[in-house]
Amino acid sequence: MTISRRKFLQVAGITTATLALNPVGKAGAQPAVVSDRGAAGNPEVKGMLIDITKCIGCGICSTACQEQNGLHSTQNEKLDDETWTVLKSVEVDIEGKKENRFVRHQCFHCLDPACASACLVGALEKTPEGAVIYDGDKCMGCRYCMIACPFGIPKYQWESPFPLVRKCIFCHERLKAGEAPACASVCPTQATLFGSREELVEEAIARIQSNPEKYVPHVYGLEEVGGTSIMYLSDVPFEDLGFPTDVGTRPLSEYTWMALSKVPAVVVGGALVLGAAYKLSKDRGEENEA
Repeated sequence: MTISRRKFLQVAGITTATLALNPVGKAGAQPAVVSDRGAAGNPEVKGMLIDITKCIGCGICSTACQEQNGLHSTQNEKLDDETWTVLKSVEVDIEGKKENRFVRHQCFHCLDPACASACLVGALEKTPEGAVIYDGDKCMGCRYCMIACPFGIPKYQWESPFPLVRKCIFCHERLKAGEAPACASVCPTQATLFGSREELVEEAIARIQSNPEKYVPHVYGLEEVGGTSIMYLSDVPFEDLGFPTDVGTRPLSEYTWMALSKVPAVVVGGALVLGAAYKLSKDRGEENEA
């Protein structure tokens, strides 16, 4: 495939037009591509409630994720481009006695995702069903999403000549078909519940109120970074399990707009033009491989 000067200028022209309509350097302006800020109040948004007190550490959730998404990981200890769900064993102190708790890690699917707000080309999107999904055809490889995520979730295909950003997509196709994510559907102890986020919040609060001696009086993900679709209950403090507890309750996308409003349009425009060059080069390489 030959990349003509005309085709390159067409792609670059789109980015220039985007900046013209939404000048980033102008105070208060926002990028053209924004996240679904209505998700927090949408009763149709799905979620998962993970009750750490019920998890037995079987790892079936991780295996189901691998099979559902065609992943080929050989480990289950940390998130990477081929591992989207991991189960970690954490030793905790319970009244002077050492015990283990099993903690699942995957994308939190924030209601107002920082990764989507940081993406200049709309490669990441919060869907009406609740999933934060990724379109590799739009990605320009800037990796701003990785920097923006407060939980360090998105991973990059460093070994690929045409790398993508990879993470849990909440089994989006299953959600659209009215089915539960693969991980939730195989949990043998119901440590993972799937349903509407509103109903799961009610269930989480009910469990805490009915068993105050059992649970920490906090639903992790209820308000963190403006709320997430994946929420947790625990009988030990979340900081003892490795959860970040300094992320605040304000959606991080609001800080994204504030930061981008201080960046000169020419800088962002240059990044987009370079991104266009990367995209065209990627397309050419993929066609040559075909």
